Amino acid sequence: MTVSALPHLLRPRALRPGDLVVIAALSGPLPAAHEPNVERTVAVFERMGFRVRRAPLLEVGRRRWWSAATPAEIAGELNGLLRDPEVRAIVASDGGQTALGYLDLIDVEAIRADPKPILGYSDISLLHLVLHARTGLVGFHADMAVPGFGGCWPSASVARQAELEKLYFDLLTGTGAIGVLPASPSWECWRPGRAEGRLIGGVINRIVLAQATPFALPLEQYDGAVLFWEEFGGPASYVWSYLQVMRYSGILDRISGMVVGVPREIGGLEPGASPTLREIVLDVLGDRDIPVLGNVDFGHAGPNLPMPVGIRAGLDAERRTLSLLEPAVGAPTLSADRS
Repeated sequence: MTVSALPHLLRPRALRPGDLVVIAALSGPLPAAHEPNVERTVAVFERMGFRVRRAPLLEVGRRRWWSAATPAEIAGELNGLLRDPEVRAIVASDGGQTALGYLDLIDVEAIRADPKPILGYSDISLLHLVLHARTGLVGFHADMAVPGFGGCWPSASVARQAELEKLYFDLLTGTGAIGVLPASPSWECWRPGRAEGRLIGGVINRIVLAQATPFALPLEQYDGAVLFWEEFGGPASYVWSYLQVMRYSGILDRISGMVVGVPREIGGLEPGASPTLREIVLDVLGDRDIPVLGNVDFGHAGPNLPMPVGIRAGLDAERRTLSLLEPAVGAPTLSADRS
């Protein structure tokens, strides 16, 4: 299948108190050491007022190669969750290397019939990008169970945890725009300016991989978009290369702005090293006059600010602000809200 038409934006139904949230192994396995992270994630969503269940493949010690199960088994479980009317949101347990193996097995008709929030980042970026391309589904590039809610959140201050919990609750349940996201001192203006457009992005290596599949976002989807990306691991030269791929593909000529997450464990970006991530980004952008906001706290450096794929956002790099200008979910009815 080749995506040719731009789908309407497909918003999941807003969650209500008592709704069922399922934590599922959509990619990597669950080592015994990370079981407490899942338990802490259950507690987070129960505090928000939701019921929480674990999907069967999320079992300590279950693995097949680098995955929780075969791609077909993971797709089968995901499809069951998508078809189950009781399930109202799906939270990935972790990232990994598996989503690329089952992109062609996902029941997209089930998504169109009953869209649900899918939360996660890293490898889950592929799901957000591909499902947005195929159905228009708003993807929740947000924290997961193991490295996020159960791992990064406990290391944050009590005030920050409360701020994030309210932000996620409002994003999943509210039908109004979130507005300005809470900034932190790490945010930097790498190139001044203002932009407004739909948020498109994820882990930079997964953005590039998605474009190499038959389910790639049409280039028109990047017209006027605010591109957000982050990266984990590998040398800094890889980031430069991924940006060059996006330059050759025409993506960088279409976007209206860029938001770069805090890098994590990237070789060559140690303090005092050259080039810096800012220099790498501006080198590839060249004379493209678009605003760039750097070191924003989303992605592997977590805890994550949620970045809903497909939602219109406002960026003011000089003032270091990023705003969500429309809701990520629709009215809490059985019919999906489309715009």
